Amino acid sequence: MQQPIVGFHLDAAQDWVAELACGHDQHVRHAPPWIERPWTQTPAGRQWALGQCLECRKCDRQCPPDRARST
Repeated sequence: MQQPIVGFHLDAAQDWVAELACGHDQHVRHAPPWIERPWTQTPAGRQWALGQCLECRKCDRQCPPDRARST
């Protein structure tokens, strides 16, 4: 299920995590050459990504939210 990005935070390993509107979190690592997400590396890139949708597999599996939903 597609869900929009509403925010970001760093995890304990200093990897970026997208906060989705559904309340789930999803890592958005930039790990070339396998994963290309250069927009995660700058504040402007992360700002650009707000509102963009990611496929939320946790929603597909009906998992409980990782955090409270954004309003």
